[in-house]
Amino acid sequence: MTATDTLSPASPSLDFDAARRAMIDSQLRPSGVNAPMVLERMAAVPRERFVPAALADVAYIDRSIALGDGGHLAAPLFYGQLLVEARPVPSDRVLVVDGGSGYLAELVRPLVAATDSVTPAELGTVAAGAGYTLVLIDGAGEQLPPELSAAMAEGGRVLGGVIQRGITSLAVGRKAGSDLALMPLSEMGIPRIAAFDAPKGWSF
Repeated sequence: MTATDTLSPASPSLDFDAARRAMIDSQLRPSGVNAPMVLERMAAVPRERFVPAALADVAYIDRSIALGDGGHLAAPLFYGQLLVEARPVPSDRVLVVDGGSGYLAELVRPLVAATDSVTPAELGTVAAGAGYTLVLIDGAGEQLPPELSAAMAEGGRVLGGVIQRGITSLAVGRKAGSDLALMPLSEMGIPRIAAFDAPKGWSF
């Protein structure tokens, strides 16, 4: 279940159109997110509809928002830079690993041929050989589960967050044979996906 399944109407106390413009002008553009396609989508999709009504007034802050039950809506800059690096094209078949809000899937949906969305807990239901050409992960993890590689087409791209030595970074990867790994691009605050934690070894 995503946050949008239980939302009530957005709070009338804030001018959300103005907040969306301010997000673009003060958060995205100064950080180098200037691709028209990305700005158009982020201007068109109201973030306040992807959080509980009680949190609508903070939907455009420059940090992630906890939604409860481990879910989150990440900071606008994460989504903006993710889409810039992903460069979705109309022929892409996209799998979104959702962070609990449904926002990322809505951003990318009109840009590509098909979009499926699953939570981390639902990755086991994704069919091997599904042939996704683009995987977008709404959060950061220490490792990628094998189900992702199995569901991707050869040469498919994967983008999301990676955690190394406790630091989160936006990262990109590509499937080559059975290999799939993320290469960090830039450090930024990204919510952690606990299901993607690496197994903890013994320490003395």
